[in-house]
Parts: sequence; C-alpha cells; structure tokens
Amino acid sequence: SLVLLADQDSALWSKDMIAEGQGLVRACLRRNRPGPYQIQAAINAVHCDAVTAKATDWRQIVALYDQLMSMTPTKVVALNRAVAIGERDGPEAALTLIEPLALDNYHLWHASRAEMLARLGRDDEAVAAYRRALQLTANRAEKAFLKGRVRTMPGAGSTG
Repeated sequence: SLVLLADQDSALWSKDMIAEGQGLVRACLRRNRPGPYQIQAAINAVHCDAVTAKATDWRQIVALYDQLMSMTPTKVVALNRAVAIGERDGPEAALTLIEPLALDNYHLWHASRAEMLARLGRDDEAVAAYRRALQLTANRAEKAFLKGRVRTMPGAGSTG
C-alpha cells in the first residue's frame, strides 16, 4: 500500500541503508559535477535526515529542486518542486505553481492539486481532482490510496 511520507514511521527505516546511501551521495557531490540523479539522491538524503516528516528541511529540498530544474527543466520536476514549496510556504503557494503546469493526463498532477485544494478547504474541487487522478492511474496501490482520500473528504459520500 502507498504510505505518504508524513504517515511513515522513520524509526522503522534501515539506518544502515540510509547511512550507505548518504555516503554515496556525499561522495558524488564531492566530485563537484552533480547531475540529475545525484540531485535526486540528495533530495532523498535530506528526507532521510529528518527525524519526522514535519522536521524535514523543506528550504534545502526546494533549493535542490531549483538545481534540478536548471538541469532538467521538465513539468514533472516543476510539479515536485511546487509540492516542496507547498510544504515550505503553504498550499496556496504550491497551487499557484501547480495550476499552470496543466498536466491533464498525468495522475500525480491531479493528486497533487487535490492535496493542496483539500488543505485549502476547497473540498469539491479536491474531490474532482482526486477522481480524475483515479481515472488516470492503473496502479492498484495508488487507486486504493486515492479512493481512501475521496472517502475522507467532506461531502464526497462513501462511494469513492
């Protein structure tokens, strides 16, 4: 099943694997020739540094996404950056960046929009976005997660 970072118990993560991964990231970054994969690994390392999801250094993650955008300026990277900005600056800031991307056939664009809309209390719009994400994904775990999100939205009913 899909578990959001905020809902994970990081105490259950393998400390040995995290240490190994962070060592590899540091070794790559010391070469001073970071590429997209090294930046993505650095983003993951920052997540692993946080004791809880709430304690994540979103400022640093946004800075890494800024670097990644300069190397790989795609709409998907922009979407991930917008979500990180939402964690740092709030859902309105994220939504301002997410909306213009208009990735209508990408389920994670709709799911990201839905999350931000829900945080803003724009429940009807959030439900519609979750439902569109549901239509676009074939992944069972994502479908179950999105159906659960719809079920918990005020006024959505229990049909998902």
